[in-house]
Amino acid sequence: MNTILLIEDDAVLRENTAEILELSNYDVLTAPNGRIGINKALKENPNIIVCDIMMPEVDGYGVLEALAKNKKTQHIPFVFLSAKTEHKEIRKGMNMGADDYLTKPFDEEELISAVESRLAKAKILSENIQDSFPKKIEKNDDVRNLNELKNLFDDEGEISTYKKGETIYKEGDHSNYIYLILKGVVKTHQMDENGKELITTLFKADDFLGFTSFDENIPYQESATAVETTELAGISKQTLKGILEENKKVSLELMNVLTDNLSEIKQQLLQMAYSSVKRKTAQTILQFVKVLDKKPSENIKISRTDLASVAGIATESLIRTLSSFKKEGLLEIEGRNIKILDIEGLELME
Repeated sequence: MNTILLIEDDAVLRENTAEILELSNYDVLTAPNGRIGINKALKENPNIIVCDIMMPEVDGYGVLEALAKNKKTQHIPFVFLSAKTEHKEIRKGMNMGADDYLTKPFDEEELISAVESRLAKAKILSENIQDSFPKKIEKNDDVRNLNELKNLFDDEGEISTYKKGETIYKEGDHSNYIYLILKGVVKTHQMDENGKELITTLFKADDFLGFTSFDENIPYQESATAVETTELAGISKQTLKGILEENKKVSLELMNVLTDNLSEIKQQLLQMAYSSVKRKTAQTILQFVKVLDKKPSENIKISRTDLASVAGIATESLIRTLSSFKKEGLLEIEGRNIKILDIEGLELME
């Protein structure tokens, strides 16, 4: 009988998960925190470890790091179990050597499937049937959720880098690829009939970029430009289409992401149509702070043209409004640098 070490600080979840595993004929050891988990792993040498990330004393990353340094435990399959769903957090764990990642809430089938597949892999390796078994996702049917879809982009996608101001694609180009932004910020934009640029959306790291249609003959409906140094992972529409056809859950999760994006764009359009110039300017500054992943107290460096384009106002009007905000003590402005001094004042701007 295979032994599983379950490291989880939530007592109820630990007991419920242990019961699920025991009913599936596994011998289960448990630990309420990372420090105890490390000691049990070294003492008991389990066949597989399922470990939470956010725990007292030693977190899941610390557990994995400690066990990876010990020859006795470094080859034990390691599965993260956590409520942290951000792609960068998942990649951090996988890059450290984790074999899999389950997000809470999970169902019984997902848990058992992850355990079975990792134990099977370990058995294959121990029998020397193959020399190595890459961690990257190699089959479409291995993509079980949106996080693993992003892992597929990261592992198998075509990586490209763009400097600030470089064009990623132009309106009218053939839309053969969908991208995941690994690093940086991208703006999509169109030109109106008067030749004025209108920024339609701002995309940040961990966002998908380039969705138009799964028909490769449909051109991009807008242009995309790097706002800062940007790294993308691209996968062909044909590949992504095949994955979504085979995985209903992934399709639904991706649909939810795209629906949320549409809702954000709708709110932006309403703001552009009905808000005052001051409120448009304030909300746009806050939007850039969020997308650029800055703290309110940090400087943001963005062109006045881009700010005005997102806000949907004339550049001259934006500049006058920024000067007004500076006089009111809401902002500190030096050249192209803007620092928020009163975030509540911006949030409440009418």
